[in-house]
Amino acid sequence: MRKEITTHFSTADPAIYTLIQKISIDPIKPSKDFFRSLCREIIGQQLAGSAADAIFSRFLKLFPHRRVTAKKLLDFSDDAIREAGTSWAKVRSLKDLADNVVKKNIHLKSLTTLSNEDVMKELVKVKGIGPWTAEMFLMFSLAREDIFSFGDLGLQNAIQKLYKLRRKPTRKQLEILSSKWSPYRTYACLLLWQSLDTKIA
Repeated sequence: MRKEITTHFSTADPAIYTLIQKISIDPIKPSKDFFRSLCREIIGQQLAGSAADAIFSRFLKLFPHRRVTAKKLLDFSDDAIREAGTSWAKVRSLKDLADNVVKKNIHLKSLTTLSNEDVMKELVKVKGIGPWTAEMFLMFSLAREDIFSFGDLGLQNAIQKLYKLRRKPTRKQLEILSSKWSPYRTYACLLLWQSLDTKIA
C-alpha cells in the first residue's frame, strides 16, 4: 500500500490503520477487459467469492480459448449459460449486457473518461446491474480509489466487527465513517472485507 494511503489512515481513522498493520492489500489495477470483468461482477452478485469463482471458471470454458466476447455470448443458448451454474436472472443480465455492447448502447472503453456517477448511470441501463455491481466495477475494473458501497452487507458486517457496534451501522453512521476515509475509501473497503477472515485483536 502506498505511503500516502497509510499516512492518511494513520490520522484519519486509527481503527483502519490497525487493519493496515495486520493485513496485506495488493494495489488495485484497472482491468484490461471490461466486458469480461462485468460478466464476472454479474456472476458474482450475492455469492461468496469461492462460489462465484467456480461458476465463472465454468462460464469461461464456454468460450474458445476462454476469450469472452459480447458477440460470442449472444450465440450461446440460455440453457448453455445456465448450465455453467448461473441463475436464470443472471443469464438474462449477461445477455442484456452483451446485447447493449453489440448494439453500441454502451461503450465500455469510454467509461474510463466518465465520472463515477456517470459510469453508474451507464451500467444500470443493463438489466440486473444495480448500484452494487456498478460500484464493484468502479473499484475492481476502473481502479477508482474513492468508492464506498453503502449496500454491501460484508462491509456492514466488517464495520460492526471492527468498531464493536451492537447493531449493524446505520446509513448515517456509514456516511460519517466513510467520509473520513476519502480519498481512499476503496482501500478501506478492501481492508474491511479482508478483516472478516482475519483475527483482529
